[in-house]
Amino acid sequence: MFEISVRTEFCAAHALRIGAAREPVHGHNWRVIAVVRADRLDADGFVCDFHAVDEALKEIVAPFHNADLHACEPFSRGISPTAEQVAMVIADALASRLGGVLSPRAWVDRVSVTEAPGCEATHIRPRPAN
Repeated sequence: MFEISVRTEFCAAHALRIGAAREPVHGHNWRVIAVVRADRLDADGFVCDFHAVDEALKEIVAPFHNADLHACEPFSRGISPTAEQVAMVIADALASRLGGVLSPRAWVDRVSVTEAPGCEATHIRPRPAN
């Protein structure tokens, strides 16, 4: 088994509802780590081209940069922009963008999001059926 990871960052604000209370709007320097896993390497000896993952990841988070996440898709439709949900949204978007490049031997395994030092949420995607 092999895996590669690609990291990026963006700055964004949110105000979460926790129980009946809503936090004040506040910002974070969000750090994102995307992991692509493969059961075997391709003919060139790669899991996937780092540049393809990096480019896709940066495109996915670009709308979030310097924004209120509540105003960004899909959070503008009522999905709470918790770190867990942000990780899931990024992971699903990355898998969608890279699907043709990765299939059938590699997949987006997980995405971790850190919104503050020591506070990290990870969304682990199931391995797609081949």
